[in-house]
Amino acid sequence: MKLLTGNSNKNLSQKISKYLKTKLVNSNIRKFADGEIYVEINENIRGNNIFIIQSISSPANDNLLEMLLCIDALKRSSAKNITAVIPYFGYARQDRKVVPRTSISAKLVSNLITKAGADRVVTVDLHSGQIQGFFDIPVDNLFATPIFYRHIKKRLKLNNLVCVSPDVGGVARTRGLSKLLNVSLAIIDKRRPAPGKSEVMNVIGNVKNKVCIMVDDIVDSGGTIVNAAKMLKEKGAKEIHVYVTHGVLSGEAVNKIKKSPIKNFVITDTIDNSRKIKNAKNIQILSISNLLGEALKRISNSTSVSDLFK
Repeated sequence: MKLLTGNSNKNLSQKISKYLKTKLVNSNIRKFADGEIYVEINENIRGNNIFIIQSISSPANDNLLEMLLCIDALKRSSAKNITAVIPYFGYARQDRKVVPRTSISAKLVSNLITKAGADRVVTVDLHSGQIQGFFDIPVDNLFATPIFYRHIKKRLKLNNLVCVSPDVGGVARTRGLSKLLNVSLAIIDKRRPAPGKSEVMNVIGNVKNKVCIMVDDIVDSGGTIVNAAKMLKEKGAKEIHVYVTHGVLSGEAVNKIKKSPIKNFVITDTIDNSRKIKNAKNIQILSISNLLGEALKRISNSTSVSDLFK
């Protein structure tokens, strides 16, 4: 078992390497002056099971191509099995045709990863579970919910909590956490008048004088989650805590969150945001490295990954 890291999230790769007590493969991944990506493996990997760790985060196109070139280099170096470990699966939100004459980008990305030579994919909290079916190779979709559960249980009293879904699409995810915590569930009904803009309309459920836990898989521009927090405050919420797996945090997202009623905004390190949030006191990062490390160990040893979530 060997680990290779791309350039998108070296901090996470190093943490996984430390958990598994395995050194990262010696490699040279860089850009030429004209922007072309160059990948070279500097040690023998013939006959080894290799895990390439790379998030398809911003710049998504560069990081995606870098991963594909790494897979190709590993294949040509006679690796036995290649597992693409993609903590954040970019393009996952483009998983269907919402208007005529548009691409289904998530399907194309899945095809590219498979054709490049990956034998298996490991990812975290896919935006749509059905994306697993876009692949013709095994996919292990891990969940951040147990990490959020342990963090909440340590820091908050459970007798006054309510889990809130920021939209109807996230109800299943929020319900899973509410069951673990054994607390009630509320839902925010919103309408999105235009792409990138959201308008919170109503709250379904009782949040008055409650400590609200909002759960989501992705926060991008921050508009939806901030508007949802404002609505909860208007409805009498005592405190608002937000737990998000993938903090894309594009544009002015960090400033919006800093100025919002959100007391604690928690993200994982599937995307490297260490520089982006360093001055934001209400944003915290939880590492997903141990969960990923344990999953990779189980895959390498051919033992159950699903047992991690029982």
